[in-house]
Amino acid sequence: MTMSYEQALASLRQTDPTAPEPAVLGALSAPENRHLLEYVVEDPFGAHVFPGNEPDYSPEAFLADLDAQLAGSAPIHLWSYIPTCAYRCRFCQYPVVLVKGSPEVTDAKASQWVDWNIREAELWLEQVPSLASAPVGEFNVFGGTPSLLPKHAIRRLLEFYRENFGFGPETTIRFEGDPSTFTPDKLELLAELGCTKLSSGVQSFDDPVLRQSGREHSAEMCVEFIRNAHRTGFEWISIDLMYGLLDQTVDSVRRDLDIVLAEQPTAVVCTKLHLKSYTDTRTGVAGVQPAAWQLPDYRDRLVRDGHRWPPLGEQYQMREVLTEGLRAGGYTEHPTMYFARDGLGPEKWKSIMVDQHRQEAEVAIGLGGSSSCRASEAITDVHWKRYSEAVEAGRIPLGSATGFSAAAQEARAIKMALSTLQPLDDELHRRRFPGSSLLAEPWRSQFGSLAERGLLRVDEQAGRVELTPDGEVLVEAVINTELDAVPALSP
Repeated sequence: MTMSYEQALASLRQTDPTAPEPAVLGALSAPENRHLLEYVVEDPFGAHVFPGNEPDYSPEAFLADLDAQLAGSAPIHLWSYIPTCAYRCRFCQYPVVLVKGSPEVTDAKASQWVDWNIREAELWLEQVPSLASAPVGEFNVFGGTPSLLPKHAIRRLLEFYRENFGFGPETTIRFEGDPSTFTPDKLELLAELGCTKLSSGVQSFDDPVLRQSGREHSAEMCVEFIRNAHRTGFEWISIDLMYGLLDQTVDSVRRDLDIVLAEQPTAVVCTKLHLKSYTDTRTGVAGVQPAAWQLPDYRDRLVRDGHRWPPLGEQYQMREVLTEGLRAGGYTEHPTMYFARDGLGPEKWKSIMVDQHRQEAEVAIGLGGSSSCRASEAITDVHWKRYSEAVEAGRIPLGSATGFSAAAQEARAIKMALSTLQPLDDELHRRRFPGSSLLAEPWRSQFGSLAERGLLRVDEQAGRVELTPDGEVLVEAVINTELDAVPALSP
């Protein structure tokens, strides 16, 4: 059930008395920021998709735009999405495919997705001629749970991409998985195949919270994964933590932080429980079915059974515990809610896509992949049957494409740059968009409004635009509510 504004305010003011009030409480309570409060009540995770404004764009036009940009591209982000999972988490709305049964059955099903992924990749190489030679900055195998793949399928997938795309000495390879499936022998294999980075969805180190979330691993398995990855010699070990989960408390999140600081992973991605559909916001890619926790009847039944959803005020206290604790523990945030050990960040794949001086192309191969270039973006089909039929028929299975008008390209560049939490540089902006300036209209008025509300600072002498601490906390709400409908810009 969607909260009314009054209910959202009441939830925001419910805090844990053992922790300080969240610093952002004042800004979110202000009547002039009502739209921001309404957004964060069911705040989707991150801003991974920056959608276009020309919906009747053809997939062929997107592929042509991409090819033109790749012809003179700096290093790009390339990713392979393997949607296989052994189970579905109760908060997950991504396109995933459950793989269950005997080892022989699960290996065959998982290997089938490698077959389809490689075939789709071959279609991209055929239809986007510049892709084969475009330098790859970082290659990510994401999911789903690609660490479920049998070892022979992992080898075949990584060797195919290394041999057929523009991998070079500076390319980094990253692999994602569940803590329980990153077995020591799979870690050894990944290291042998040139993978230097790992990502794992730990989510919490609190076993009861994990069980309520539908996770089938324990906190002990999460710690063991980090230690095994360190022992194997991976240079980058990233874990995901979530806050706002069912039955989670501020104290539980404090214990999560303590374990992180003790085990010292390279990077930590912190995310708020996201219950609003990605289909509504286009900040991510949703699958064909909602998450269990998105169903109002199910959520209400959990409360009747004695479970508790943390109110919004406690969620922001949890966020503060993590962000302040990680900063004090030697981690730097860049982009929003992505923390890396001081001197080792930012996250390379995100930096390639969103840093103001880069903002290069992203090519995503696999079910529900999100690909983009500066002129347009496209989403691969999220329905597994349509996806497989298209691949078998020799078609890149793009489900939709949208274009960016000249004005939308400029707005998108600003939104992506703001998400890094780094100051915006007007000189960089003017070089990319001749005739425009961050210090002139329409940006002067929009930034001025944010500055009046304490969310942003404008230094006209230095030509810099910078978020305040409150603005950093609310950056996703700002870019998804205030900067979506930009007034007409110069062509």
